[in-house]
Amino acid sequence: MLRVEKVLTDEGVLEELKAYKPLIPEAGQLSATLFIELTSDAQVREWLPKLVGIERTIALKLSNGEIVKAVVEEAHAEQLTRENVTAAVHYIRFEFSAQQVENFARGSVQLVSTFPNYIEAIELAEFTVVELLGDLQN
Repeated sequence: MLRVEKVLTDEGVLEELKAYKPLIPEAGQLSATLFIELTSDAQVREWLPKLVGIERTIALKLSNGEIVKAVVEEAHAEQLTRENVTAAVHYIRFEFSAQQVENFARGSVQLVSTFPNYIEAIELAEFTVVELLGDLQN
């Protein structure tokens, strides 16, 4: 973000650290950026109003069927989402119990959206599960 926003001062770096530090996961957590990729102005105008609240419907489905719902980073959500239009970027976190981490390790993890205008599920690749498991266990 420092490069993208061309932050060059010590004060600017400290402000960025203050803004993004809450997004760093703790043990048993995964943090994610939900990015809604829309490639034209027409898509933005059509879809962002239709997707208000989508960040609250994202979850990970574990191999035993258990659901780990995303926790929305409220400090950022207040700045990003309005009543009638959502942002293209959302910051979410998944908080796991020790048992859920064990179930995650068994593989067959799906990322799901239960949002009425965007119902989807996709199985995470095995190498992705392995990498995320390393993050969860540290």
